Amino acid sequence: MELNFLAILVAALSTMVIGAVWYNPKVFGTMWMNETGMTQEKAKNSNMMKIFGMSIFFALMIAFVLQFAVVHQFGPFGLIDGDITTAKPSYEAFMADYGHVHRTFTHGMTHGFMMGLFMALPVVGTNALFERKSWRYIFINSGYWIVCFMIMGGIICAWE
Repeated sequence: MELNFLAILVAALSTMVIGAVWYNPKVFGTMWMNETGMTQEKAKNSNMMKIFGMSIFFALMIAFVLQFAVVHQFGPFGLIDGDITTAKPSYEAFMADYGHVHRTFTHGMTHGFMMGLFMALPVVGTNALFERKSWRYIFINSGYWIVCFMIMGGIICAWE
């Protein structure tokens, strides 16, 4: 079982595409700006290279870990400590029978949804509550991450 770095990269970059749509003024962008106190002037005076660069880096971190949740074949791989040379014949037989099971976009989206709902929402929600942000803020931002986790999970799971 090898890591698919291209799938991880594409999944990470998908967050930028989703963000461009999600935070567009015609979707949730205007509401988000109102909830955060962001203005066009603040946005123009920010270091967008730093913001986008760090956003991609963080998305890469998420995609790297998300693969272990959406690709079930990493479980048996972990049982042999990642060393295929020491694996027993039963491992190869198992992988021959089940190595491609549940490797679909839909399956990855399902696990991505669960990870977003049970990981991203509580993190965003907890921070927002302490920052005294509104429920609208929580739903806009956690909704974005739930959708991102779904798309990222789908890409990673389906791309063998």
